[in-house]
Amino acid sequence: MAEDGLSKASILDAAEGALRKFGLAKTNMSDVARALGVSHAALYRHYENKAALRLAVVERWMGGVFEPLGAVLAEEAPPETKLYRWLSALREFKRERARQDPELFAMYAALVAETEGALEGHARLLAEQLAGIIEAGANSGAFVCKDARQAAAGVFYAFTRFHHAAHAAEWDTPESEAGFEAVWQLTLHGLGAGS
Repeated sequence: MAEDGLSKASILDAAEGALRKFGLAKTNMSDVARALGVSHAALYRHYENKAALRLAVVERWMGGVFEPLGAVLAEEAPPETKLYRWLSALREFKRERARQDPELFAMYAALVAETEGALEGHARLLAEQLAGIIEAGANSGAFVCKDARQAAAGVFYAFTRFHHAAHAAEWDTPESEAGFEAVWQLTLHGLGAGS
């Protein structure tokens, strides 16, 4: 690949390939450059260091969830339905990622944990979407809550075991299905739905 045709997307694709081939601990900028057929220095024109490249890889990987979540947000549905569908979409996206490629999922989970700042921005965007759903529900009278952001934080944390990688081994159990529905019912009660 010519260095002048190098794009961030191609660098991220190559970085993911290098991570698959060499693993998290052994992958470096030289591996990515070699995969692209460019000089080591060419990568530094796009990413200042290995940490910046890793952050970009993680952000792209985690950002994939916003397509299915955005589709739910665009739906015309009552707030209760939209909230349930959003939580289900988040859960299903993570479960599918873990099912399709468990090794890569585990590697990315480790990379997320090691990459400073990656999780905070992602969680903030998720919380904003949740708060928007809850605020719309409060405005329509479907939910009773004084602070949509606080309620969103509570709902997000209540469902953590259904979307956080630390719980991936539990996601396909019958107990997980029952647990999701139990936490959903508790959430509806806590939001005063139907009151």
